[in-house]
Order: sequence, then structure tokens, then C-alpha cells
Amino acid sequence: MIYGKIWTVVNPAVGIPVFLGAVAVASFSVHLAIVSNTTWVKGFLNGGAGKPAVVAMATAAPPAVEAPVKK
Repeated sequence: MIYGKIWTVVNPAVGIPVFLGAVAVASFSVHLAIVSNTTWVKGFLNGGAGKPAVVAMATAAPPAVEAPVKK
């Protein structure tokens, strides 16, 4: 481990929960910011489907495969 000596300064019983708590708070704040500052996330989470994407389909016939010519 790169920072293995940190545990000589910080007790693992304190450092690990503090680190995991900081990760949880940061994750929660990012998700809260996304939900608060966008309009489409609330609609998506509430089941709003919006407009479906239109996919253009080619209607041309596939190229004809010619039989090999016997010589």
C-alpha cells in the first residue's frame, strides 16, 4: 500500500469510517446536484418516457447475389 504509514498517525478505527463517510457525503451531494439542476432527471425517475427516437429504416432491396458462371 502506498500510504501505509498513515495508519501510524491515524487510528484505522477512526480513519476508515471517516473516509467512507466522506465518500458517501460526496456521492450524495453530486446526485442531489444532478437532480436539483436538471429537468429531465425528475421526469425520468417519475416514469416520463418523453418522445421516442425515430430510426430511419432503409427500404431499398438488398443487392442481388449472382450465381457463379460455369466455364
